[in-house]
Amino acid sequence: MRVTPTTIRAVNALTGRWAAATSGGTVFSAVGVWPLLALLADGAAGAARAELTEAVGVPADRAAGAARELLAGLGRVRGLETALGLWTRRTLELHEEWEAKLPVGAHGVLTGDETSDREALDAWAVRRTGGLVDRMPVAAAPDTEMVLASALALRTRWLRPFEETYLAPESGPWAGRGLRGLWRQSALLDRIGVADTPGGRVTGLAVLGHDAVDVHLLLGEVDMTPGQVLGAGIGVLARTHPVVPGPRLPYGEAGPGLRVVREPTVTPEPPTLDVTTPAYGMTAGHDLLERPERFGLATAALPVPGHFPGVSAHPLCVRAARQSAVARFDARGFEAAAVTALGVPGAGMPRLRWSRTTVRAVFDRPFGFLAVHRHTRLALAAGWVTDPEPYREDEGCH
Repeated sequence: MRVTPTTIRAVNALTGRWAAATSGGTVFSAVGVWPLLALLADGAAGAARAELTEAVGVPADRAAGAARELLAGLGRVRGLETALGLWTRRTLELHEEWEAKLPVGAHGVLTGDETSDREALDAWAVRRTGGLVDRMPVAAAPDTEMVLASALALRTRWLRPFEETYLAPESGPWAGRGLRGLWRQSALLDRIGVADTPGGRVTGLAVLGHDAVDVHLLLGEVDMTPGQVLGAGIGVLARTHPVVPGPRLPYGEAGPGLRVVREPTVTPEPPTLDVTTPAYGMTAGHDLLERPERFGLATAALPVPGHFPGVSAHPLCVRAARQSAVARFDARGFEAAAVTALGVPGAGMPRLRWSRTTVRAVFDRPFGFLAVHRHTRLALAAGWVTDPEPYREDEGCH
């Protein structure tokens, strides 16, 4: 994926700001929002331009180019599908210079018929996410002049799948619940580490997928907020927090949910990473205008002319800005999608002669996750798990 480090830092910074306000279980994708804000910044003026420029983290005159570069780069990632769409009324004349910066074939038409426009927009969301998101998060109202939207769908399979098991946390918010657990062992201790952050220690586990897309599970100290834990994950991607890798972890309680022990074995064995985590699936909807300043939309949402003279001579403002997102993590892999729219053992007791080191990680209370492009360290999706999947006896373990 060919995307400049500046753009990657800017998108991850938006992920960090969004994560800072996270409270309950959720999933979101700053990658889905950033290109839309960048395109608006390119055509904005005055205070709206200044606020959008700050939100996207690149100069407004380079923002549209950076958005195209990002979308093109994402399109080269196997297992990741992205799209950008623009729909306008036939009577809305766009400036050719701004429209030319959109991806080829992105421009569609709003008919003014609410039912047919809704069906067309929903069909686009379904098609572009492979059915993971079933409708556009904003509707085309009778006075809507333009809808600008992005879609992202990510699917990856683990390089090494998990085994399904029964997980019953003994303490914390999930105590007393029977959960659909996932377990696996590996000799690759470098997949886990403990970051030292201003808010506390955070255990991070990288679960590697095919197509260079990984999911980082993040468990913080008990009193850390979701924003602190997810923010720590973004800081690790930016290499701003020191991390003690698995091979260098001390014996005993090495980090949140993490214990390093020596165990007797029958034969010589290498150090082992033992991981248990719940499966989870979640959906979330976000109204970006609840905190418009986070996305540079405070001024752009005001119903006054002059915000986007570079887009059209017709006065425009952002009335609706929403994202619908979904994520699923199971024994075989991970999938996530987001549509963002602006409207706008054995036999006896053997002799135990040897011992091995085991790094045992258990994610048995709320934790965060980041879906990350391995080579660029770009966060594609993020979320906080509060309601993992229950264990169902009729399904058993596969």
